[in-house]
Amino acid sequence: MMPDPRTEMSESASPKSGPADPSAGSAARLADSAPSGHEPATLRSSMAAAIDKIAPSRDERLFLVLSIFIGVISGLLVVAFRIAIEWVRILALGSVPHAGQLRLIVVPGIAGLVVAALVIWFFPAARGSGVNQTKAALYVYDGYISIRTVIGKFLTAALAIGAGHSLGPEDPSLQIGAGVASIIARNLRLSRRRLRMFAPIGAAAGLAAAFNAPISAILFVIEEVIGSWSAAVLGSLVLAAISSVVVVRGFMGAEPMFRIPSITVRDPRELMAYAVLGVIGGLLAPLFSHILGFLRPRLRAMPRWTLYVQPAVAGLLVGTIGYFGFPQVMGVGYDVIDQAMHGQFVWQMLLALVFLKLIATTLSFSSGTPGGMFAPTLFIGAMLGGAVGAFEKHFFPGLTGTVGAYSLVGMGVLFAGFLRVPLTSVFMVLEISGNSSIILPLILANTLAFLISRSLQPVGIFEIFTHQDGLDLPSMEEQREESALHIEDALKPVSVPMVRGSETLQSVLATLSASHATVCLMRLIDDSWYAASAEELTTASATLTPETPVERVIRADRTPSLFPDMPLDSTLRYFPRWPVLPISNRATRETLEGILTLNDVLGRYRNPD
Repeated sequence: MMPDPRTEMSESASPKSGPADPSAGSAARLADSAPSGHEPATLRSSMAAAIDKIAPSRDERLFLVLSIFIGVISGLLVVAFRIAIEWVRILALGSVPHAGQLRLIVVPGIAGLVVAALVIWFFPAARGSGVNQTKAALYVYDGYISIRTVIGKFLTAALAIGAGHSLGPEDPSLQIGAGVASIIARNLRLSRRRLRMFAPIGAAAGLAAAFNAPISAILFVIEEVIGSWSAAVLGSLVLAAISSVVVVRGFMGAEPMFRIPSITVRDPRELMAYAVLGVIGGLLAPLFSHILGFLRPRLRAMPRWTLYVQPAVAGLLVGTIGYFGFPQVMGVGYDVIDQAMHGQFVWQMLLALVFLKLIATTLSFSSGTPGGMFAPTLFIGAMLGGAVGAFEKHFFPGLTGTVGAYSLVGMGVLFAGFLRVPLTSVFMVLEISGNSSIILPLILANTLAFLISRSLQPVGIFEIFTHQDGLDLPSMEEQREESALHIEDALKPVSVPMVRGSETLQSVLATLSASHATVCLMRLIDDSWYAASAEELTTASATLTPETPVERVIRADRTPSLFPDMPLDSTLRYFPRWPVLPISNRATRETLEGILTLNDVLGRYRNPD
């Protein structure tokens, strides 16, 4: 359930930077040659206009400053969120829960009832992980996330995760950060465009604080939430993420989440073992997606009264798994991951934890309990990698790979295959371990897992959830695969007359008449090009003498400088003024690569292949 879009916000126009001025080179030469203190008034005004274009606007300055502020606030909230989860866990389950304790069954069940009531009565938008909700805020509700949602996500997720439901704190932290950014931006009455972009900036801050890993958070937001980036957005993402991580490290310390010794791959057979891990992870990830995609909509389609008891039943079932010998599957499970990395489980136990955690997570998430998928994904991947590593050590003792190394790679493998963020998965493992020696086997295994998972399950898990929720949000994975068209894809040879600006108006009109052309390309003194139409030249001939140089006809608005590698759609705004656009070579601007007309562009889009 999404919040209603707010109606009190107003949109203000934001300046758009135009193409580079083709006369910049001649202006610079004029400036060099003009005596000091006697520069022409037009040059002074053009320089002032250029400075105004470069100088950031109020929104842009505020955008960067607020990114730091949002990062600090998000970091503080995530620290409080993690502490709240730990307090609930200790108070409800004890400091060291173990099999056979009755409270392992009772506590998650009672917590499920309380959470369900809070979500249904007070915080309906707190349901789910938080990733799709943040995307919906960006693409549907103009960046709007209510303060009620932030409070509800904090309370319900802390209670559910602390009480033992098999969910993680990272996705809720992402939504909490996005909500903080949305609240701040609305109160400052920023433009709608700025308001929309504050949600992913807050999301990056919240996720960075949860993982203590700024680069991974930035990449995930780019890969999954916004799909693309610009220099301005990237700068704000970096400022927010680093600010939040600085706050978290001030409270929690700067040590990596997991520590394993450096890894050296001496035997090529070890890479084969990591490749096997990637293949197994690529097969397991779509299985996980299919189970979630099957159970979640069926539980939501049940009668409304069952929504009150579904989280409780899920909690009872997860607690039962813990009661009968596997309490490791309850809660976040980072301590269990650390134990697996240090070889404290046999491979049979690790395999059992893989499938039991998968079941526990499916039950908890499908029931609508607020919480994230990141931590369970890392847990399952670590257990899977540890099982492969322990199996190798048992049956192939000659290989030197450690169980910890396989567990670490396994975390990235399932992250890449299940969540479909291959770039984030690599940097996440590097950041949370502080171990760069794992990079080669990590990239190999992650790539295999991603490719296999994608071939077996073309639709990613977040897109599955989006469709189940009745939303039509953009698929970032599909967008990454799309190839944008460039000017060179529609470029045509020059088929209009080309003249020099020094030629007379009479001779140019005669050239146009002889060639039956309606436009010519005029090369100016600074080697830029101007598209002059026969109509404007004829109009000018009524007031100018026939011997007047044709460049005197040039209007104040210059034909834009365009190059073959630029996006094709960037040319559309110029055609109402310029029927033909000259396309220059970047190295030698006087050399034309070709020309472009509106029909050329539209024809290319009609036949993109």
